[in-house]
Amino acid sequence: MTKTILLIEDDKILRENTTELLELAGYKVIVAANGKSGIEKAKEFLPNIILCCIMMPEIDGYGVLEILSSHHTTSYIPFIFLSAKKEQKDIRKGMVLGADDYITKPFNEEDLIATIESRLDKSSMISRVLKKEFHNGQPENEAGIRNLNELKNFFDDKGELSNYKEGETIYCYGDHSNTIYLILKGAVKCFRVDEKGKVLTTALHKPDEFLGFTSFTNNVVYHESATALEDVQLAAIPKRLLKDILNENKNIYLELIEVVNHDLEVIKEQLMHMAYGSVRRKTAQSLLYFAEAFNKKPKENMHILRTDLASVAGIATETLIRTLTGFKKAGYIEVDKQHIRIIDQAKLQLMN
Repeated sequence: MTKTILLIEDDKILRENTTELLELAGYKVIVAANGKSGIEKAKEFLPNIILCCIMMPEIDGYGVLEILSSHHTTSYIPFIFLSAKKEQKDIRKGMVLGADDYITKPFNEEDLIATIESRLDKSSMISRVLKKEFHNGQPENEAGIRNLNELKNFFDDKGELSNYKEGETIYCYGDHSNTIYLILKGAVKCFRVDEKGKVLTTALHKPDEFLGFTSFTNNVVYHESATALEDVQLAAIPKRLLKDILNENKNIYLELIEVVNHDLEVIKEQLMHMAYGSVRRKTAQSLLYFAEAFNKKPKENMHILRTDLASVAGIATETLIRTLTGFKKAGYIEVDKQHIRIIDQAKLQLMN
């Protein structure tokens, strides 16, 4: 079956040339000369994929994506930005809004067709998986993704993989939360920065944990930032896809609520330590918290920035360093320039 492409481009010459390339490649092409017309045609024709310019009058490409992503009939359509902008911040803005890919102008025919085919193949694969898992003739409560473990397997098998080096940003405060992640490898730090520039670590996440929850259904922004504490691999699916999975099986929704509740309890406990614990107890609990996030056993090396430890403990970095020195002298930990090793876990757990 011939695939239909909606091309939204205000430059007449580029629109005509791109249309000719796509038609020669065997695609049916619908064109729109501006964002408003593009939105209307996307809802009317429901194309297989959308190519959209960013810089357009009235409604720019970002606005087109945001409107179509929030509409139930168009939210699944793969969306590729076309733009002459090559700056990293512009590319990143498009991706955090939920774009599936980004092609900079001028582009050649091979790159354009390869990107389109890649996104169509991925979209088709997800559709086949969902159709098989949700409509295979079994009763609803026995079909497809039935519990949290099977949901994690779905992320692992079908999610889009991404890798981040230590210190790299995964998402920022204020970004649109179109994606939910499962951590496959590495540890992630979530944090907020106050008006004075002070960093507060809000959570540490380890492998087999979800990342990026804000709302299960709505496209709200992230209320915190996330960075890789070590080399990290993530598997991601669009939030709109998770919404459909949850609609098919309410048991998974309830299990996710339990996960979120557990995370809230951890945060409450952390805040209690920060508010009422002694400096020694705050430092000890933070060390144990990082050890769990890094999945480290006693005497195994942990590479932890002192500023991150201080942020979790809620104390000044200088105070933390003095406390670590005391722990080292007492034999509770070993410290060198790059690493910390917990030697006496029991003593840290009982610290008051």
